[in-house]
Amino acid sequence: MSTGVMLRVNPSASNAVDRLIDDARRAYDIGVRQIWLAQQADIDAIAAAGLIGAAVPGLGVGTAVVPINPRHPLLVSAAAQTAQAAAHGNFTLGLGLGARVIEHHAFGIDRTNTVGRLREYLQVLRGAFEKGDANFHGDEYSIEVQWPVRVAGGTPIPIHVAAMGPKALRVTGELADGTLPYLAGPRTVGEFIVPTINDAAEAAGRPQPRVTAMVPVVMSDDVEAARKTAAEQLAFYTTIPSYQKVIAREGVSDITDLAAIGSEDQVRTKLQTYLDAGATDIVLSPLQPDTADLERIWAVVASL
Repeated sequence: MSTGVMLRVNPSASNAVDRLIDDARRAYDIGVRQIWLAQQADIDAIAAAGLIGAAVPGLGVGTAVVPINPRHPLLVSAAAQTAQAAAHGNFTLGLGLGARVIEHHAFGIDRTNTVGRLREYLQVLRGAFEKGDANFHGDEYSIEVQWPVRVAGGTPIPIHVAAMGPKALRVTGELADGTLPYLAGPRTVGEFIVPTINDAAEAAGRPQPRVTAMVPVVMSDDVEAARKTAAEQLAFYTTIPSYQKVIAREGVSDITDLAAIGSEDQVRTKLQTYLDAGATDIVLSPLQPDTADLERIWAVVASL
């Protein structure tokens, strides 16, 4: 079992990249061996992962996640291989299907056929990473390139997808190396995600995928205040249809029930429920910005 932590940009930093590298190095010194970066509108997650991987040898770095719709797979292939070469084999590419309403406002796009696009996206990446051939003709992508698409030292690259619906999980099991579900509780992981993705991988003759539970966390001895923080930070997800479905599948009445909240021991107890359900890996996603609390979280990650 591998345990990691989400690393976020510190808004007070004078240089965001320098601060990310410093935070990653401190986390590594505490004992964290895997960090993940979200792709938002500020830092480029793939580039930052490569820089951190180069600066902190031995630290695993990954993206959680890069949305597929705004970025062409050929360009993601180049960026990911560059990051892998910089990280000397410690980079993992995490992809996401994106939220339609967010992408409409942010990028002016309104994509349909999301699962079909995911399938072709993964086929293009697999061709580039494994064969050095990104030429592809499908319904969503048509690619013809006459120049090299392989980067020396840039492969292999594990590909994980933040898949939580049945169709996306089946495509992920068939073509990717694992899934990165966020806000999918232990019941959903054990009864739905694990069997769905494993069945698809087996049918495709592929190894059993990793199931990395991305768990929001607020570590505090004041549980009531921690729940309030979690409720404020997670409220946004209750407005997104894909997350509404995964929350409903878990059968909880309060979204904060899907977070690890409380003392170190309470957080460890919560994380164990995911492992008991069949998750192969755990990633803690801190919801509080305080540095001291982050270091407590890193210490728990290091102890698992």
